[in-house]
Amino acid sequence: MTSSLRTVTVLGTGVLGSQIAFQAAYSGWKVTAYDIDDAAVAAAGKRLDALSQTYATELTGATGNAAAARASIIVTSDLAHAVTDADIVIEAVPEVLDLKRELYGRLAPLLPEHTVLATNSSTFLPSDLVTFTGRPDRFLALHFANQIWKFNTAEIMGTPATDPAVFDQVVEFAGDIGMVAIPIQKEKPGYVLNSLLVPLLNAAGELAAFGYAEPHDIDEVWRIGTGAPFGPFQIYDIIGLTTPYNILAHGDDKDRAIAAWLKENYIDHGKLGLATGEGFYRYPAPDPGEPADA
Repeated sequence: MTSSLRTVTVLGTGVLGSQIAFQAAYSGWKVTAYDIDDAAVAAAGKRLDALSQTYATELTGATGNAAAARASIIVTSDLAHAVTDADIVIEAVPEVLDLKRELYGRLAPLLPEHTVLATNSSTFLPSDLVTFTGRPDRFLALHFANQIWKFNTAEIMGTPATDPAVFDQVVEFAGDIGMVAIPIQKEKPGYVLNSLLVPLLNAAGELAAFGYAEPHDIDEVWRIGTGAPFGPFQIYDIIGLTTPYNILAHGDDKDRAIAAWLKENYIDHGKLGLATGEGFYRYPAPDPGEPADA
């Protein structure tokens, strides 16, 4: 451990928030995870238990370390307690701008002066949030890819106000917790990964939502035609449908129509993706999964 950021708090314990917390703990950091109430804390415990099993299964020699990492993570619904001695706080709450801003407003007076604050937002620029942080020089974006133990990129993107030394600290931290750190030289909506991925998912959503082809057929075309291991609707399931829905719901007319299709046909029926056992496919199932409409 070489990073000066040794104590980690993750705000939000959904699919990716729980992964960030677990990866940091697995790498030897002291980790606290926060969520809004006792029900969310209980759900977080189940996600972290499942991640312990996943790491033990998928990473060679990880069994003991995974169990130790799980046991070390503190999960709480007390925001002040969660951040009291944090060196870095990573926000991973849903992609709703007002929700993030409201959280930052409550967070600002609670943070120690030295704490670095990072957003894991998939789509919002750090400049969309910086005025709510109370620490513009110590705020930036740190964006992880889903299934963090396999797809281990971490994109670091500051604002014009970010202290370059803080930026470098976070690049070092990302590398120390097992990520491939990707410094982004200036603000770009979607960063690198989602600048490439979101147009693919939106194009696939348009094809299915407007009746051009079925999701599993779209996936098959993409896998055969490109050699990619996953089709776009398998990626939707890995991400979880809630995040793409939240992004599309705030888009243009076409985006909102795709969002409505996702909601009416999948989300409203509890089909949220891999984490819930069914989305566009049913899980567990042999790759590439059994289509949910089979």
